[in-house]
Amino acid sequence: MQESRKLIDYLIERPKPRGIDVLCGLKHFAIITYAVPAERFKGIFPDRFQLDVVEVDGQDMGLVSVVPFIDVDFTSAVFPFPKFTMGQTNYRIYIIDTATSERCVWFLGTTLDSWALAVPRYLWNLPWHAGRVHFDCCFNDSTGLYEKYRMETSSSWAEASVELVQSESDEFQFPGFPDVESALVYLTHPLAGFYYRRDNKLGTYRVWHKELKAKPAKLKSANFKLLSDLGIVEAEEQSAPYSVLIEPINEFTIYLPPTVVG
Repeated sequence: MQESRKLIDYLIERPKPRGIDVLCGLKHFAIITYAVPAERFKGIFPDRFQLDVVEVDGQDMGLVSVVPFIDVDFTSAVFPFPKFTMGQTNYRIYIIDTATSERCVWFLGTTLDSWALAVPRYLWNLPWHAGRVHFDCCFNDSTGLYEKYRMETSSSWAEASVELVQSESDEFQFPGFPDVESALVYLTHPLAGFYYRRDNKLGTYRVWHKELKAKPAKLKSANFKLLSDLGIVEAEEQSAPYSVLIEPINEFTIYLPPTVVG
């Protein structure tokens, strides 16, 4: 059983942006999470990190999330700068950094639908890949729920599609956590991410955001080719997620450039 966590203990003052730090809105922000046996993550990240396991039905499980959204008003957090819009999907595993005891995420990688991909991919060697991303969503302002949520990504690295639905009857259900707040802190509030750069060095960057106001949803269909290719979540398992969360829009500050660890 995961320990109890209170969001107030994880909220920090926003570090002052500087240099090339970025501010962006994340629209149609969803977190589709799968719980799978912990051994499937063996060898994916360095020994410095350990899987932040959740006990589900008596078995230690690791959680991996697919996070699709549209970057809107992507711009400098410091200087006047043009604003950009682009579709993006992140693939992340929940881990603990044993060097700092911080709970964070391990990025398997990202697909980005933008010419701007060249900067993170080639300048910073991030594991970001090209993809054509299409969202077909209908959000009802009066109910605060999605009547339709579809995302498709065409990509040689991580082809993906997902269809979600929301209703007033949807409830939070997080096996292995003592309460809903503890689970939401775990799933929505990691502020540090690590990854293998394209040159196999260890990289990291940090983000900041307020409390996310995600609501539960249900999955109608999903196909995340990257997860099945890696043997983390088999294709037939992808129709049964651990949890699905959606927030119509939020705002993130991203602190750049990413750094090389060690």
